[in-house]
Amino acid sequence: MIALIPARSGSKGLPGKNIKLLRNRPLISYTIDAAKKSQYISEVIISTDDREIADVGIEYGAVCPFMRPNKLASDESLAIDAYTYTIERLKDEFGYKIDDFIVLQPTSPLRTTSDIDAAIELFKQKKADSVISFCEESHPIEWNKYIDKEGRLEGILNMDNSNRQEYRKTFFPNGAIYVFKYDLILDRKYYSDSTYAYIMPRKRSVDIDTIDDFNYTEFLLRKGLEK
Repeated sequence: MIALIPARSGSKGLPGKNIKLLRNRPLISYTIDAAKKSQYISEVIISTDDREIADVGIEYGAVCPFMRPNKLASDESLAIDAYTYTIERLKDEFGYKIDDFIVLQPTSPLRTTSDIDAAIELFKQKKADSVISFCEESHPIEWNKYIDKEGRLEGILNMDNSNRQEYRKTFFPNGAIYVFKYDLILDRKYYSDSTYAYIMPRKRSVDIDTIDDFNYTEFLLRKGLEK
Protein backbone atom coordinates (compact mmCIF):
# COMPACT_ATOMS: atom_id res chain seq x y z
CA MET A 1 0.00 0.00 0.00
CA ILE A 2 1.28 3.49 -0.80
CA ALA A 3 1.07 6.37 1.65
CA LEU A 4 0.10 9.75 0.24
CA ILE A 5 1.15 12.84 2.20
CA PRO A 6 -0.67 15.94 0.94
CA ALA A 7 1.33 19.08 1.70
CA ARG A 8 0.39 22.20 -0.21
CA SER A 9 2.21 25.47 0.34
CA GLY A 10 -0.63 27.89 1.04
CA SER A 11 -1.54 27.86 4.73
CA LYS A 12 -3.15 31.03 6.04
CA GLY A 13 -3.49 29.82 9.64
CA LEU A 14 0.23 29.04 10.00
CA PRO A 15 2.31 29.95 6.92
CA GLY A 16 4.97 27.39 6.02
CA LYS A 17 3.71 24.96 8.65
CA ASN A 18 4.50 21.73 6.74
CA ILE A 19 8.24 22.32 7.00
CA LYS A 20 8.29 24.53 10.11
CA LEU A 21 10.81 23.17 12.59
CA LEU A 22 9.17 21.24 15.41
CA ARG A 23 11.85 20.46 17.99
CA ASN A 24 14.57 20.92 15.35
CA ARG A 25 12.87 18.78 12.71
CA PRO A 26 10.53 19.78 9.87
CA LEU A 27 6.93 19.03 10.78
CA ILE A 28 6.46 16.78 7.74
CA SER A 29 9.35 14.55 8.80
CA TYR A 30 7.35 13.10 11.72
CA THR A 31 4.73 11.73 9.36
CA ILE A 32 7.30 10.43 6.87
CA ASP A 33 9.18 8.59 9.63
CA ALA A 34 6.02 6.98 11.02
CA ALA A 35 4.92 5.88 7.54
CA LYS A 36 8.31 4.46 6.55
CA LYS A 37 8.34 2.25 9.66
CA SER A 38 4.94 0.72 8.81
CA GLN A 39 5.00 -2.94 7.87
CA TYR A 40 2.25 -2.34 5.30
CA ILE A 41 3.46 0.76 3.46
CA SER A 42 5.66 0.18 0.44
CA GLU A 43 6.32 3.80 -0.52
CA VAL A 44 5.71 7.28 0.89
CA ILE A 45 4.69 9.84 -1.73
CA ILE A 46 4.52 13.60 -1.25
CA SER A 47 1.78 15.50 -3.10
CA THR A 48 2.77 19.18 -3.13
CA ASP A 49 2.92 22.31 -5.25
CA ASP A 50 6.03 23.56 -3.45
CA ARG A 51 9.57 22.58 -4.46
CA GLU A 52 10.99 23.25 -0.98
CA ILE A 53 8.42 20.94 0.64
CA ALA A 54 9.23 18.29 -1.97
CA ASP A 55 12.97 18.58 -1.30
CA VAL A 56 12.50 18.28 2.47
CA GLY A 57 10.26 15.25 1.97
CA ILE A 58 12.84 13.60 -0.26
CA GLU A 59 15.57 14.34 2.28
CA TYR A 60 13.62 12.38 4.89
CA GLY A 61 12.96 9.38 2.65
CA ALA A 62 9.75 10.14 0.76
CA VAL A 63 9.45 10.46 -3.02
CA CYS A 64 7.86 13.21 -5.09
CA PRO A 65 7.58 12.03 -8.71
CA PHE A 66 5.88 15.24 -9.88
CA MET A 67 4.49 18.51 -8.61
CA ARG A 68 0.83 19.18 -7.95
CA PRO A 69 -0.64 21.87 -10.26
CA ASN A 70 -1.61 25.19 -8.70
CA LYS A 71 -5.30 24.63 -9.44
CA LEU A 72 -5.24 21.70 -6.99
CA ALA A 73 -3.40 23.61 -4.27
CA SER A 74 -5.64 26.62 -3.63
CA ASP A 75 -7.91 27.31 -0.66
CA GLU A 76 -10.88 26.44 -2.87
CA SER A 77 -9.53 23.16 -4.28
CA LEU A 78 -10.72 19.86 -2.81
CA ALA A 79 -8.35 17.30 -1.35
CA ILE A 80 -10.19 14.50 -3.10
CA ASP A 81 -9.29 16.01 -6.48
CA ALA A 82 -5.61 16.06 -5.52
CA TYR A 83 -5.84 12.38 -4.55
CA THR A 84 -7.35 11.32 -7.87
CA TYR A 85 -4.91 13.47 -9.84
CA THR A 86 -1.91 11.99 -8.04
CA ILE A 87 -3.04 8.39 -8.25
CA GLU A 88 -4.05 8.58 -11.91
CA ARG A 89 -0.64 9.99 -12.82
CA LEU A 90 1.12 7.33 -10.75
CA LYS A 91 -0.86 4.64 -12.57
CA ASP A 92 -0.69 6.07 -16.08
CA GLU A 93 2.86 7.43 -16.15
CA PHE A 94 4.75 5.31 -13.61
CA GLY A 95 3.00 1.93 -13.76
CA TYR A 96 1.68 1.83 -10.20
CA LYS A 97 -1.11 -0.62 -9.39
CA ILE A 98 -3.26 1.07 -6.75
CA ASP A 99 -6.48 -0.44 -5.42
CA ASP A 100 -6.24 1.17 -2.00
CA PHE A 101 -4.04 3.74 -0.31
CA ILE A 102 -3.57 5.66 2.93
CA VAL A 103 -3.55 9.43 3.38
CA LEU A 104 -1.43 10.81 6.21
CA GLN A 105 -1.63 14.55 6.75
CA PRO A 106 1.65 16.12 7.91
CA THR A 107 -0.26 18.26 10.42
CA SER A 108 -0.78 15.20 12.66
CA PRO A 109 2.78 14.55 13.87
CA LEU A 110 1.81 12.61 17.01
CA ARG A 111 0.16 9.76 15.13
CA THR A 112 2.40 6.69 15.49
CA THR A 113 3.43 3.79 13.29
CA SER A 114 1.32 1.57 15.55
CA ASP A 115 -1.71 3.76 14.77
CA ILE A 116 -1.03 3.47 11.05
CA ASP A 117 -0.61 -0.30 11.13
CA ALA A 118 -3.68 -0.82 13.33
CA ALA A 119 -5.83 1.27 10.98
CA ILE A 120 -4.61 -0.67 7.94
CA GLU A 121 -5.22 -3.98 9.73
CA LEU A 122 -8.79 -2.86 10.53
CA PHE A 123 -9.25 -1.92 6.87
CA LYS A 124 -8.11 -5.37 5.76
CA GLN A 125 -10.00 -7.33 8.43
CA LYS A 126 -13.29 -5.58 7.74
CA LYS A 127 -12.78 -5.54 3.96
CA ALA A 128 -13.72 -1.88 4.37
CA ASP A 129 -14.24 0.84 1.81
CA SER A 130 -12.51 3.24 4.19
CA VAL A 131 -11.10 3.52 7.69
CA ILE A 132 -10.84 7.00 9.21
CA SER A 133 -9.26 7.99 12.50
CA PHE A 134 -11.53 9.54 15.13
CA CYS A 135 -11.19 10.93 18.64
CA GLU A 136 -13.81 11.02 21.37
CA GLU A 137 -15.49 14.38 21.96
CA SER A 138 -14.99 15.71 25.47
CA HIS A 139 -18.49 17.26 25.64
CA PRO A 140 -21.89 16.16 24.26
CA ILE A 141 -22.48 17.44 20.74
CA GLU A 142 -25.94 18.56 21.90
CA TRP A 143 -24.25 21.38 23.81
CA ASN A 144 -23.04 23.02 20.57
CA LYS A 145 -24.94 26.06 19.29
CA TYR A 146 -25.11 28.35 16.33
CA ILE A 147 -24.86 32.07 17.14
CA ASP A 148 -26.74 34.48 14.87
CA LYS A 149 -25.63 37.98 13.85
CA GLU A 150 -27.32 39.47 16.91
CA GLY A 151 -25.51 37.12 19.27
CA ARG A 152 -28.55 34.94 20.02
CA LEU A 153 -28.14 31.21 20.43
CA GLU A 154 -29.69 28.76 17.99
CA GLY A 155 -29.87 25.05 18.76
CA ILE A 156 -28.19 22.54 16.48
CA LEU A 157 -29.63 19.46 18.14
CA ASN A 158 -32.26 18.98 20.80
CA MET A 159 -30.82 19.26 24.30
CA ASP A 160 -32.39 18.42 27.61
CA ASN A 161 -31.04 18.98 31.10
CA SER A 162 -29.36 15.62 31.45
CA ASN A 163 -25.93 15.26 33.00
CA ARG A 164 -23.03 14.88 30.58
CA GLN A 165 -22.59 11.24 31.57
CA GLU A 166 -26.12 10.43 30.35
CA TYR A 167 -25.48 11.48 26.74
CA ARG A 168 -24.29 9.01 24.13
CA LYS A 169 -20.59 9.42 23.31
CA THR A 170 -19.74 11.17 20.05
CA PHE A 171 -16.51 11.23 18.05
CA PHE A 172 -14.89 13.58 15.55
CA PRO A 173 -12.43 12.86 12.71
CA ASN A 174 -9.01 13.97 13.92
CA GLY A 175 -7.36 14.24 10.49
CA ALA A 176 -4.54 11.78 11.21
CA ILE A 177 -5.36 8.68 9.13
CA TYR A 178 -7.51 7.94 6.09
CA VAL A 179 -7.38 4.50 4.46
CA PHE A 180 -9.34 4.33 1.22
CA LYS A 181 -10.35 1.98 -1.51
CA TYR A 182 -9.59 3.91 -4.65
CA ASP A 183 -13.01 3.05 -6.09
CA LEU A 184 -14.62 4.97 -3.23
CA ILE A 185 -12.57 8.06 -4.03
CA LEU A 186 -13.51 7.76 -7.70
CA ASP A 187 -17.14 8.01 -6.54
CA ARG A 188 -16.07 11.24 -4.76
CA LYS A 189 -16.86 9.83 -1.32
CA TYR A 190 -14.95 9.33 1.92
CA TYR A 191 -17.68 7.36 3.67
CA SER A 192 -19.89 4.39 2.83
CA ASP A 193 -21.82 1.75 4.75
CA SER A 194 -18.47 -0.05 4.97
CA THR A 195 -16.56 2.78 6.65
CA TYR A 196 -15.04 2.05 10.06
CA ALA A 197 -13.50 4.27 12.73
CA TYR A 198 -10.03 3.82 14.14
CA ILE A 199 -10.17 5.49 17.56
CA MET A 200 -7.16 7.49 18.72
CA PRO A 201 -6.58 9.11 22.12
CA ARG A 202 -6.80 12.89 22.37
CA LYS A 203 -3.09 13.22 23.24
CA ARG A 204 -2.16 11.89 19.76
CA SER A 205 -4.97 13.68 17.94
CA VAL A 206 -3.50 17.17 17.62
CA ASP A 207 -4.12 18.61 14.13
CA ILE A 208 -1.84 21.61 13.64
CA ASP A 209 -3.57 24.57 12.00
CA THR A 210 -2.46 27.55 14.12
CA ILE A 211 0.57 28.65 16.08
CA ASP A 212 -1.24 27.67 19.28
CA ASP A 213 -1.65 24.12 17.96
CA PHE A 214 2.03 24.08 17.03
CA ASN A 215 3.18 25.32 20.44
CA TYR A 216 0.92 22.83 22.23
CA THR A 217 2.36 19.98 20.16
CA GLU A 218 5.88 21.13 20.96
CA PHE A 219 4.97 21.17 24.65
CA LEU A 220 3.64 17.59 24.47
CA LEU A 221 6.78 16.37 22.73
CA ARG A 222 9.07 18.19 25.15
CA LYS A 223 7.30 16.67 28.14
CA GLY A 224 6.87 13.25 26.54
CA LEU A 225 3.13 13.50 27.15
CA GLU A 226 2.12 12.29 23.68
CA LYS A 227 3.06 8.67 24.44
